[in-house]
Amino acid sequence: MTHLTREEREARGAAARVLLPREALGDLGAGDSRPDPIELLVSQGTTRLPELVPLRYGRMATSPFAFYRGAALLMASDLAAVPDSGLDVQLCGDAHMSNFGVYGTPERRMLFDLNDFDETLPGPFEWDVKRLLASVEVAARSIGVDERARRKIITDVAKTYRTAIRDLAGMGNLEVWYARIDVDEFLREHRDDLGKAQVKRTTSTVKKARTRDHLRAVSKLTEVVDGRRRFRSDPPLVTSLEEILGDEAARIFATAMGDLMRAYQSSLEPARRHLLSEYRVTDMARKVVGVGSVGTRAWILLLEGVDEDDLLVLQAKEAQSSVLEQFLGASEYTQSGQRVVEGQRLMQAASDALLGWQRSTGIDGIERDFYIRQLRDWKGSAVIEEMQPDGFRRYGGLCAWTLARAHARSGDRVAIASYLGGSKAADEAFADFAAGYADRTERDHSALTAAIGSGRLEAIHGV
Repeated sequence: MTHLTREEREARGAAARVLLPREALGDLGAGDSRPDPIELLVSQGTTRLPELVPLRYGRMATSPFAFYRGAALLMASDLAAVPDSGLDVQLCGDAHMSNFGVYGTPERRMLFDLNDFDETLPGPFEWDVKRLLASVEVAARSIGVDERARRKIITDVAKTYRTAIRDLAGMGNLEVWYARIDVDEFLREHRDDLGKAQVKRTTSTVKKARTRDHLRAVSKLTEVVDGRRRFRSDPPLVTSLEEILGDEAARIFATAMGDLMRAYQSSLEPARRHLLSEYRVTDMARKVVGVGSVGTRAWILLLEGVDEDDLLVLQAKEAQSSVLEQFLGASEYTQSGQRVVEGQRLMQAASDALLGWQRSTGIDGIERDFYIRQLRDWKGSAVIEEMQPDGFRRYGGLCAWTLARAHARSGDRVAIASYLGGSKAADEAFADFAAGYADRTERDHSALTAAIGSGRLEAIHGV
């Protein structure tokens, strides 16, 4: 790896303005020549569980913001149709507002960070920034913010990213690596700025997140049947192995998943490998998760430690190819679960102690990649659609700072800061893009509801 001086890195950022002038960050590209958005969504369904795909469409049809959450492939296709800066970072790949939140670290601190990495892949930094800012615009419309106020919010959030990456560019490598938003420290430092109402709402979210631990997961998801604790069936959201396969086949598959759990330990560091070896798998079920992920295979596994009161719930979630790979090239990792985990470890300030990956043969005999983590570990997210405008603006700023810090860990922060510069040029262009892309999202959402209404697509609503 060539070691560039700060001056050379600044020159690299300035040169990127020739490839992609900052004003061009507002270009939508494609237009009438873009692929049919419905056909792109349908193409994703070919690798998913067919009985769950209608549920995905139903969730996406709820609102333009819900549609946006599930439309990462559509946006990747659109972003690939315009020139890029050439300044690559580890992309989240789906950096919308609902993919940020709080979670507990192995040291039991509460951090605010990105929390979804299914689409992570190296690529142009502005792809993530555009994904975030367009989500701010779409969500702001959903809570009734007027056009003038939306423009101010978007440019403020864009400015936060730009100034954050500029500040991070002035730091040393270790200082950047240790940068993070500790929620308790943040509330202490900004209590007066936030105001009583915002502090109360934030404190409530954090308090609720702290109750979302392994004990709460066990209490909510399991019951005791004939003296054995097992997952409570609630199809299609939670479906037992027996309901999917029948009793005998379920026992065989459960044994195979036990083998998966033992093999996955090799992706953990030795101390955590030892911790997990103290548990055994006692039950498993299929669980529907998210919006964009609906239809991919996601299992929850109940593990028992020293006795029936020492329980842990893990999630084994299928990792398919990133939606970015068909536009940016294949990942360096041939195992998609490893792609997700390594991207998460690179971008997050701290990651789940039991985060790992493994490849397993599924019910249908096909090998698939999974990543494994604790189902709940002090995890919590704000309900974007219920925010007030001032809190919404502040939350957008937190997301922008966090994204800048994640990019600074993996990319050339000095070059990106040099490219964005000290003026508002990039902020205004990003805001132009966000407004235009929100219009496009609303049209795509209407196309989805029309396809459902006409019978072209089947949808399950309200689940």
